[in-house]
Amino acid sequence: MLNLNVIWVSNPSGTHVLMCKRHKEPYKGLYNLVGGKVEAGEGGLAAAYRELAEETGIVDIELHHLMDFTYHKSAIRPRDGIGLEVYFGTLKRDQEVCGDEKELVWLDTSNENFFDYTRFAGEGNIGHIFEQIKINQNL
Repeated sequence: MLNLNVIWVSNPSGTHVLMCKRHKEPYKGLYNLVGGKVEAGEGGLAAAYRELAEETGIVDIELHHLMDFTYHKSAIRPRDGIGLEVYFGTLKRDQEVCGDEKELVWLDTSNENFFDYTRFAGEGNIGHIFEQIKINQNL
């Protein structure tokens, strides 16, 4: 199984989320959460912090493991599937982000429909993740 992660990063006030624009398939041209591959022998949380630092330069954040998706069959990995770990965190302070691989943007969470398949990757998963984060932050 290919193990991946995605990370929902909010600005300090919680009004914006950091997204990247995909430059390759699947979901080329759509917004997605930052993240990447979990390397062999690497723990999930360690991989999330590593990917976040590599893709954005962010290191001053506390991440929380929110949920996992298991795709037993996938167009990307039809034989052995994909495991996707989802993390979230809020920046402690405003900071610049930089990414060499992908275009990074802050999107206003109050003005976006994260279930919109024409703008966001994942067939509604990003919308589902956002709803779960709102629930968990109110506990």
